[in-house]
Amino acid sequence: MALRIEREAAAGVALVTLDRPAKLNAIDLETAGELAALWRELRFDEAVRAVVLTGAGTQAFCTGIDRGVEVPQPPSPYAIDDPLLHIGPKANDLWKPVIAAVEGMACGGAFYLLGEAEFVVASREATFFDPHTTYGMVSAYEAIAMAQRMPYGEVARMALMGTAERVSAARAYAVGLVSEVTEPGGAVAAALRAAEAVAGYPTEAVQGTVRAVWSAKEAARTQAMAQAPALIALGNLPPERQAELFGARGGGGEPRVR
Repeated sequence: MALRIEREAAAGVALVTLDRPAKLNAIDLETAGELAALWRELRFDEAVRAVVLTGAGTQAFCTGIDRGVEVPQPPSPYAIDDPLLHIGPKANDLWKPVIAAVEGMACGGAFYLLGEAEFVVASREATFFDPHTTYGMVSAYEAIAMAQRMPYGEVARMALMGTAERVSAARAYAVGLVSEVTEPGGAVAAALRAAEAVAGYPTEAVQGTVRAVWSAKEAARTQAMAQAPALIALGNLPPERQAELFGARGGGGEPRVR
């Protein structure tokens, strides 16, 4: 199992942990399937009224798709299979509040998860970045997810700067991606405190509020996501060229943190 789930029945909270620290909690096909199945299972678990999502260890919350995964693609420029499209709670019709707790790096495909969390708590040592352009890939779904949470210019800068720059927790807080910054190692505890408070309220009102807030951005998001497959098909370099760029990633020096 690539996920750990700890249920605190008295508090009504579940702690879900991406448990692949040796891979910086990158998501392979097994993990993607486990996430989708878990969100759908939690729809029926009345004892769980709020969820905290985090990554094992302190190096990374999640670093997106595991680079070792091969995802067969249909032989059509009009169809792209993306295994991360269904890893989030909203994609699986879960309307219980989900709070993300970030320690270390959150990058690339991590934004599929952060984009479907109600809010984000981060350690002050957390960093956020999007490596797609560096490796010859279009940042489409990730940038769209973040455009719902951050100002346009901040999303554009993060997506275009690739691995050259990382957004600090302080900057993420300033632009609205993060709602609370904690001391190192404190993100999960802070997220659990918030989740326990929310879980103590009437569940119908809480889930209705989650659904209402999501509906405020749902139409624009759906419209933008419909454009993503074509943009990816047009803009992505061939996989072998991406791999070459990925292999040469150490030549650019340390990324700037702002």
